[in-house]
Amino acid sequence: MRFTTTLGRFFHNRTAAAGLLITFFVVFSVLAGPYLLPHTPESMDFMAILSPPSWSHPFGTDSFGRDVLARVLAGGQVSLIISFVAIAIAALAGCLMGIMSGYHGGMIDAVFMRVADLLFAFPSFILAMLLMVLFGFSSINIIGAIALVYLPIFTRIARNTTLLVKEESYVQAARLMGRRPIAVMVTEIFPNISAAILVQASVGVAFAIILEAGLSFIGLGVQPPTPSLGGVMADGREYFSRAPWVLTMSGIAISIALLGLNLLGDGIRDMTDPHLRERA
Repeated sequence: MRFTTTLGRFFHNRTAAAGLLITFFVVFSVLAGPYLLPHTPESMDFMAILSPPSWSHPFGTDSFGRDVLARVLAGGQVSLIISFVAIAIAALAGCLMGIMSGYHGGMIDAVFMRVADLLFAFPSFILAMLLMVLFGFSSINIIGAIALVYLPIFTRIARNTTLLVKEESYVQAARLMGRRPIAVMVTEIFPNISAAILVQASVGVAFAIILEAGLSFIGLGVQPPTPSLGGVMADGREYFSRAPWVLTMSGIAISIALLGLNLLGDGIRDMTDPHLRERA
């Protein structure tokens, strides 16, 4: 019953519903699209080099006659997997550090916050570039770089919300009952800060897609022949004056994905914030 009520309230929020539908469309497209299209990302047609959008090639073709839509969907699949995994790692590690920091305070808080401050000192894209140059251009390293970039954000959010929640009566009651700190943090604190983490995660995935595409665009991300959104855009830049659809269509695809994720995050925020919910 509670799940049904929550689901009904979710779809009653037009921002959340629109974000969920767009995000579902994007995820379904990138996961199922490459298997439904008649063209593969690697197949070349030298008789259709730089062909404009048509029924057979809705996004046109590139300089090797490859279908741009197939490459965008395959690259989107890679980008989504990398972004989701990276943000999941950053969220889990950041929650662990933030909750421990806010709950225990003292030396633990000082150490974790100084680590977060050190990571915050570098612009996110510069830090990701540095890590890729140091450790190489594999997908695992991209995931690690993006996770490290967003780790301090989740740590700060988890710490600040924990400082508020730990003073609540139900947390104090759990402590007075003699429950172990780890049990209090897992069963009492984490469920009550998860909404803020979820909102940041949805927004974080959107920015992680931009970061991954940016790294691939300058040649520091996913390496050929594996297609990536940034790689498709980088190819389109070389012959933009002759075939603007390559860069334009891939850019529109990224924009739609970011729109859906940002709307979803805004909708979740509106639903979980009591002040915004009362005003809606």
